[in-house]
Amino acid sequence: MVKAGFKDYLSIARIDHWFKNIFILPGAVLAVIMGAEFTGRSVIDLAVGIFSICLIASANYTINEWLDREFDRHHPKKKERASVVTEIDGRIVWLQWLGLAIVGLGLALLINTPFFLTALSLLIMGIIYNVKPIRSKDRAYLDVLSEAINNPIRFFAGWFIMVPPIVAPSSVLISYWFGGAYLMAIKRFAEYRTIDDPALAARYRASFKDYDESKLLVSALVYAILSTAFLGVFLTKYKIELLLSLPFVAMLFGRYLAVGLARDSIAQAPENLYKQRGLVFQVILLVVVMFVLLEIKLPFFEQLLEIRPVGS
Repeated sequence: MVKAGFKDYLSIARIDHWFKNIFILPGAVLAVIMGAEFTGRSVIDLAVGIFSICLIASANYTINEWLDREFDRHHPKKKERASVVTEIDGRIVWLQWLGLAIVGLGLALLINTPFFLTALSLLIMGIIYNVKPIRSKDRAYLDVLSEAINNPIRFFAGWFIMVPPIVAPSSVLISYWFGGAYLMAIKRFAEYRTIDDPALAARYRASFKDYDESKLLVSALVYAILSTAFLGVFLTKYKIELLLSLPFVAMLFGRYLAVGLARDSIAQAPENLYKQRGLVFQVILLVVVMFVLLEIKLPFFEQLLEIRPVGS
């Protein structure tokens, strides 16, 4: 086995996965909609903040690949990763993790204290997910929920960059969490289906010992329902017209399920989902619909959904 070079150590930081940090933007956008001031300084803070979170994410990816190298040997694609096919020095891995974490947290401190604590939470979740004795990724259902909690953490990151005058609504955070769990469950389903061998799948990912295709699809359905329910709570409280966007949310969930059901699904590599034009179109359509609904008022719709006491 050849010794790892600079490119190999760089590859385990998964810079190509930084696209996932786009989940920071909804938090920033909602903060502005709900009263945060957007200035030239905000643009700089947003750029620095996103870069900070990207570095923290790379720190998490670094230990993920290092600690998973023996398991990845059993995956049809991940067995080609640098951590599997080259001789990587664990000391350099941990120095890389530490360096990425220090620089990422240092940049986070330049934003504000709440943002720094959010970035620190993301780093801690990477340890909980990957490192024994907890290593939540080895436990069925907890693996999905603990990984998906990074979604509301990213939402908080965007929110705190903008520093709005109110606290982030808990309903939208919970919706964001279960929405992320839905995405992760579909990813797990796609992986399990691609491996197509329960014993081999369990050697690759310990949580697969307690999963099968049915359990993963049922859990994904539950997460989608919970995400939509809490989103509905938030939309009702904030602007009732936004409830009209829920059919588009449901169609987006349906489209992603269709992607996950495809053989050798791209859902196994969420960083490449931008290549799914139909999915991207539906995301853009949902955003456009929500912004249009923000600008209009439908009194008849409010009256239609007005809650009255029983017997009134």
